[in-house]
Amino acid sequence: MATASSSEWRAICDKFTSAQHLSDVESRKDPENDPFRSKYNARELLKEIHCSLKNFYVEHDNESNANEADQLPTEQPIDGAKDDAFGRGHCGESPVGIQAAQLGAIEFYLGVNHVETEELSAGEEHLMNCMKLLEKCNISPDNVSLFIQVRNQLGILWAGRDEIEKAQGYLETAEAMYKRFMKEDGLPPTDITEYFAAEEEKLSQQERTKRFEMVYTHTLYYLAQVYKNLEQFDKAGSYCHCTLQRQLQYNQFSPLEWAINAATLSQYYITKNHYMEGRHCLAAASVIAGLAGEVPSEAAALESEAESERREQLRQKRAEIARCWIKYCLNLLQDAKKPLEDNIGELDVDHQEELRRARQGEEEEKERGRKSAILFDSSDTFDSICGLEEKVSCTFPLDFQEARAVFLVGQSYVNEAKDYFEMDGHVTDHIEILQDHSSLFKALAFFEEDLERRCKMHKRRVDLLEPICKELNAQYYLLICRQLQFELAETHYEMMDLKLAVANRQDQLDAHTVKKFNHLCSSSIRYYQMFLDSLRSPEGKVPDRLEDDVLRPALVARFRVARLNSRLISASPSGQLENLNVSLEGYQSVVQYCEDHPEACASVETELELSQEMVNLLPLKINRIKAKTATN
Repeated sequence: MATASSSEWRAICDKFTSAQHLSDVESRKDPENDPFRSKYNARELLKEIHCSLKNFYVEHDNESNANEADQLPTEQPIDGAKDDAFGRGHCGESPVGIQAAQLGAIEFYLGVNHVETEELSAGEEHLMNCMKLLEKCNISPDNVSLFIQVRNQLGILWAGRDEIEKAQGYLETAEAMYKRFMKEDGLPPTDITEYFAAEEEKLSQQERTKRFEMVYTHTLYYLAQVYKNLEQFDKAGSYCHCTLQRQLQYNQFSPLEWAINAATLSQYYITKNHYMEGRHCLAAASVIAGLAGEVPSEAAALESEAESERREQLRQKRAEIARCWIKYCLNLLQDAKKPLEDNIGELDVDHQEELRRARQGEEEEKERGRKSAILFDSSDTFDSICGLEEKVSCTFPLDFQEARAVFLVGQSYVNEAKDYFEMDGHVTDHIEILQDHSSLFKALAFFEEDLERRCKMHKRRVDLLEPICKELNAQYYLLICRQLQFELAETHYEMMDLKLAVANRQDQLDAHTVKKFNHLCSSSIRYYQMFLDSLRSPEGKVPDRLEDDVLRPALVARFRVARLNSRLISASPSGQLENLNVSLEGYQSVVQYCEDHPEACASVETELELSQEMVNLLPLKINRIKAKTATN
């Protein structure tokens, strides 16, 4: 075969098109018991193409050697298509370069095929064959896409084997190739599918640019995953953000997938206190998720299985985005507390005014500069994203009104998330959302200066969590039960402290106040004790050594139970003595555990110090009451 005729080249092109269709379209329909059927069929076609190309090139080389005066083929492979296919058009180089690039492309597709069918070693072999063939080529607009894509695939392959640094090397090389090409050349590069396309099937310059930019977008996406695995989180966040921007820019994204990735990125920004960036990601996520369409009605979902699946997916993803909004509002309130707290954890009014003055002017100018750097600039969605951003602040609230505005946004997303994550079928998710709702109330209460109103907010927390705590089976949800028991104990404890502060303003406690105060103490004791009892062995024995994950909570619970018993108000000396003796035992248990396990001291320094003090003081108080009782 001295030259490739039009019919021979058309046969190769048709086989390539069929292989692409089998791999990209038909494979989605393959049965579960034969999931790679279409991939295997595509592989056979690619092997045939590879064989045809190699046979031609062997004969071509023989002809070239026989005719040294003419280094280029005398016939064109396609009627009316100069310098195409086996000639000089695709690589812009010698025939050797053309041959290497075309064979390399088939090796690339074979490599991807083997990786997709879970034959990684064979896939690696083909991809490395592609790399070796490309060594014969100089980088040009006609092959740069293949240069980058083969390294992308090798990066994916080695990342899948947990060889992260090796994956990093391939991907960073791909990134460097893109940057160098764009700086030195920048022409719209040939897409590798065009190696096997007739002239009339060639892509437009615009489409070539779009496809090449998406190849680079994939490079950035894979690098984001690599940097995350290497725990270079700042780099990973930056690359992820850039990936999302480019997907919007070139309109190459699935709305729900993009939205979830943006919402996930928001959580990274929140951990860095970059609330403006986090809010922008969440607003964009909500808007882009809307592009997936309306949630089908229940009636429509019942009529069609496809509509039922679509309804379920849309509801789930939007509920997940709502949960990310909840975390945004909750973390904003919690982080706003820290600079406002005094040395006993209360609102520092003087510092509040200082922060209010400092927030103006320079901070606003700085934020304008930051915002321009992170915008997801899409003309179709920009106004909607900005409109959603305006509904919640990205700066720390400084007073109750500002905090309440953030709280109400968070609460609206709580209701949206609960609508999908119902108790029936989503137990863990539903309870986590309730816990976040409780935490929103707790964070808001910090900004409320009226003690009675603050107490009512904590009561809302009890109303949210107590029914669930009673309903859950500890045998199946032990960890969640412990979390709820401890939080309910703490909530009643905070309410008790607030009631005590209110009572201290009164000259004399009335019977109703005493009853309410004792009820709060007893409720807190009950939930702390439930938590401590959950740590017992099946035989009911208290553990000699506490596990690290429950060490501090358990010792704090013992300390609090001791303190609460000493606070109970009893009308009789005998009742008071009984409460104080129980309190003394609690303090002694904390001190004794720390003496037996000195490594525990660091986790409860304050509680241990107070316990040691009370172990010395309480016996004196008990003896005074006994002496007074004996005298009477």
